[in-house]
Amino acid sequence: EVIIDPGSQADKAAQQALLFHVKQSKFDALLTLFSTPRIGWLGMKAGIPLRVAPATKWAQVFYNVRVRQRRSQSAKPEYQYNVDLACELLARLSLTLSTLPSPPFWPMDFAQRYEQRQTLVNDASERVVVVHPGSGGSAVNLSVAQYAALITQVHQQCQHLPLRWLISAGPSEQPQAQELREQLATNGVVADHFPDTAGVDDFALQLGGADMLIAGSTGPLHIAGCLDIATAGFYPAKRSATPLRWQTCNRAEKRLAFSPPSGADTQDMTAIDLDAAAHQISALLLGGLRTNPEIRVLSEG
Repeated sequence: EVIIDPGSQADKAAQQALLFHVKQSKFDALLTLFSTPRIGWLGMKAGIPLRVAPATKWAQVFYNVRVRQRRSQSAKPEYQYNVDLACELLARLSLTLSTLPSPPFWPMDFAQRYEQRQTLVNDASERVVVVHPGSGGSAVNLSVAQYAALITQVHQQCQHLPLRWLISAGPSEQPQAQELREQLATNGVVADHFPDTAGVDDFALQLGGADMLIAGSTGPLHIAGCLDIATAGFYPAKRSATPLRWQTCNRAEKRLAFSPPSGADTQDMTAIDLDAAAHQISALLLGGLRTNPEIRVLSEG
């Protein structure tokens, strides 16, 4: 069951209706990954006996199991902190897992991937690489010129491997995507527009037909990680936004991350060694993806 939260701006009647629904459902436990006073109070007021949340911020007073995590130290991926909370909840409920789930965390069957792939490729032998140059306004990213230089290098290094370059963009990022396509055309690289989609779910479904996504630390990169397609992410080096903290959740062998080197400004994306990045991305495209049976079957389809 999915209960829709009307949000903090909803009127009193909507908040009361939410409380009534939660109370009537008689939940055994509440797991909150990011504690807020409103949700904490809701769980306590609804009489949920076991309430688990991070031991941070004053909202933790509404929970009877508080897990100290110190996320600001960025000692592990952000999603792993959430897994730790879930494991704490399972332990409190006397439940155990023989093994933790493994990628993909957003699974798609062969038929779905094959169908989506057919809408992206011109030829079955192509490797489909999607590039998302936008940031959504929430993260620093490479410039259009940097992306153009990177893609051109990868294209040249993979000259015997047919690559299908697709540029994706959010609603406000179309000019940026078009500029990148034009710069690539000047460099002799053909890149097309990633098909428009109606929402995040449709975007993810379409992305499932690709082999790799190259992007900054934004939503599309993490969707690609959930789908367990290869990722090449570009991150700032500041502690709250490091490649480790915002690591994608695909398998390690399908994951590349790049950030400014030690000694450079943590948000100076021009300090990233694009030559080294292009070499690693090319190596993954030329070798690593061929070991993935899902990708191989789809490519031959």
